Amino acid sequence: MRKLRTIEMNRLTVEEFKASEKLPLVVVLDDVRSLYNVGSVFRTADAFRVEEVVLCGITACPPHAEIHKTALGAEDSVAWRYFGTAVEAVRYLYERGYFVYAVEQVEHSTKLQRLCLDRHQHYAVVFGNEVKGVHQEVVDLCDGCLEIPQYGTKHSMNVSVTAGIVMWEVCRQFIMDSL
Repeated sequence: MRKLRTIEMNRLTVEEFKASEKLPLVVVLDDVRSLYNVGSVFRTADAFRVEEVVLCGITACPPHAEIHKTALGAEDSVAWRYFGTAVEAVRYLYERGYFVYAVEQVEHSTKLQRLCLDRHQHYAVVFGNEVKGVHQEVVDLCDGCLEIPQYGTKHSMNVSVTAGIVMWEVCRQFIMDSL
């Protein structure tokens, strides 16, 4: 096997990306403190052609060198907006007809492998602070909570890793199964 060169991968330009059809998914970051995590989420959002990233509270906004270090320019291709709180963001998304999940360990959560999405619905997923998770008042507002089962000794994963797993699953259900 031979590794592909970048030119062989037929990647979209930023302009083509912005004009392309997007995955009907908005990613919300609720007080994510690490700029490297923010950049990583942007980069993964670009990979799966996510509609938008919403930054809330203490979550830093582009342009920023530390975001760029892990985003590698995805902060320029992926649409984003800022809200003072994730509560405001969730209310904004509800006004636009989104079904909103928090990604959090709660009673009666939906395990990610049991998630079944409606292809006619638009979704948002809220990811929380690296230590405290999604604020309880945001969890209370959401339509449901998703949880990634874990089988080791730790009870959490890095927020950017979690975001990547969830984005992949949404992408798989909307795009991959139709190929």
